[in-house]
Amino acid sequence: MASPRLETYCCPNRDAATQLVMSFQPEVFCGVCIGSASISLLLTILQLLPKKGQSPRKMPKASSSSTILLLISICDILGGLGMIFRSSVWLGFPGFIANISVVNGTDVWPSTFCVGSAMWIQLLYSAGFWWLFCYAVDSYLVVRRSAGLSTIVLYHMMTWGLAVLLCVEGIALLYYPSLSSCENGMEHAIPHYITTYVPLLLVLVVNPILFRRTVSAVASLLKGRQGIYTENERRLGTEIQMRFFKIMLVFVICWSSNIINETLLFYLEMQPDINEMPLKNIRSAALITWIIMGVLNPMQGFLFTLAFYGWTGWRVDLKWRKREIPWESMSSSTVGENAYPSPVNYQSNIHDSKKISTTDSQQTDEAISMLSEGNTSSDERLTRSSPIYQGW
Repeated sequence: MASPRLETYCCPNRDAATQLVMSFQPEVFCGVCIGSASISLLLTILQLLPKKGQSPRKMPKASSSSTILLLISICDILGGLGMIFRSSVWLGFPGFIANISVVNGTDVWPSTFCVGSAMWIQLLYSAGFWWLFCYAVDSYLVVRRSAGLSTIVLYHMMTWGLAVLLCVEGIALLYYPSLSSCENGMEHAIPHYITTYVPLLLVLVVNPILFRRTVSAVASLLKGRQGIYTENERRLGTEIQMRFFKIMLVFVICWSSNIINETLLFYLEMQPDINEMPLKNIRSAALITWIIMGVLNPMQGFLFTLAFYGWTGWRVDLKWRKREIPWESMSSSTVGENAYPSPVNYQSNIHDSKKISTTDSQQTDEAISMLSEGNTSSDERLTRSSPIYQGW
């Protein structure tokens, strides 16, 4: 599970709310995290492997959107591995973990493990949030024909740069002046929580707006392709809209418990004594959402692959397949076009105008297919409705 409470627990003088959730049935909690992360990890890898009886996904050209989807899955896989490792050590070596609570202890390895594992989990899931934001931006730019593989470099710089910068800044403020003597007080920990939840809230607020604008642009693009808006185009636009809805639904399901839990814990921290009887229901709600976080956070990886590609099946095909080199087909088609030049100028002009129309339609089809990648039925309908398929 990814929570800034993991880093806060590494301070020997941690706050009472963090102590409450981290000391509540730690064996059960770590077991839940290991089970959920292991299931999600295996199913995510199964989803991404090629399947028997299925043709490889065909794209008109490589797209930055498909690369971003893969990077999101990789961040989830590595984050899940961090959860499994951390929880396994927590369960297997309870004496080692107990040394984290020792003030001015001589053994630095427990605190090093605590900080290192927590930062690994937090950094990778924060990077996943930034990549998801980049996916929404890229989807909109693809429809506007303002994106391509060259923009993936900018996405890498923004994603990893901001993820590392915010993570290091939050940790530095939290562990000031040193890990063994962290300063007390909410005002000292708040910057750490802000840097952790900024990318999460950014996805929750901005991504739906970008997705909505992208869907509207897709509808205009489909209408302008042939001048009509057929049932195929309407259905394809609906499926792209549904795909965006599934992505946001998975995100809300997996991370809304974190926001609720942090709200409850901050409320408890503002009380003079969190063990008072009137606060019993709030303490119970915080502990319940804490366990729910351990189940839902690691499952994001598998649920995202369902939203991206649907269920791809169990039959894995690990055989290597020779893939066609794009420039070979391009060169052969170019030779075929130039082998018999038109003898008259007006025929050449007609051919050029049709070629321009076909190229524009190809760009439209490429933009739509990037957004509907992984949906076989959408790709087939797009091909049948394409002017190229219809013999333009």
